[in-house]
Amino acid sequence: MYIFDLDGTLTDSNGLWVEVDQEFLSRRGLVMTREYEDVVGRSIFPAAADFTRAYYHLPDSPQAIMAEWEALAAHHYRDLVPLKPGALEVLDQCQAKGIPMALFTACRPALARLVLDRFRLEDYFSRVVYAEELGLDKHDPRSFPRLCRLLGARPEDCTLFDDNPSNCAAARAAGMGVVGVYDVFYSHRQEELKGACHRYVHSLTQLLER
Repeated sequence: MYIFDLDGTLTDSNGLWVEVDQEFLSRRGLVMTREYEDVVGRSIFPAAADFTRAYYHLPDSPQAIMAEWEALAAHHYRDLVPLKPGALEVLDQCQAKGIPMALFTACRPALARLVLDRFRLEDYFSRVVYAEELGLDKHDPRSFPRLCRLLGARPEDCTLFDDNPSNCAAARAAGMGVVGVYDVFYSHRQEELKGACHRYVHSLTQLLER
């Protein structure tokens, strides 16, 4: 089974979260730090909201923070976010070969569904799994074994396609095959990504058979 990530792998959407974070913080006269960006960028929504509230000593509840983020990001997912080059072609290729596919994303479900519906991506996947369902960040060592059990598949029979070095490392540690996909958001961690995966591609178009 092939398991695809969404943000930064199939969709060119990692950058919008920097914009969302900057807008959220600027409304409060705050500045985003590298530490904040690194932690929030690899966390599921509830954990990111808890961290944001504690890090900046905000009076907002985690639920209010998540609602504001979702409102800021919705327009992007519904109308603006493009697919990464080669994304549809790779999915078509896998579907034509009869390879079962699933999607595993840390994206907020309501936001993910906007872009999934827009490009009709759900038709490709036997299952869409949200990290929030598992209650775990994707880089948590427990996430991929739990995901495989949910999908009814053995880790050694699964291959993850993901742009996040931490997620790739967790999947490899779980015994899965891993294909690392370049995204500019993690450009400063590309050597780490290459070391965590079995194959590295700068573009999904490199996976297309000619």
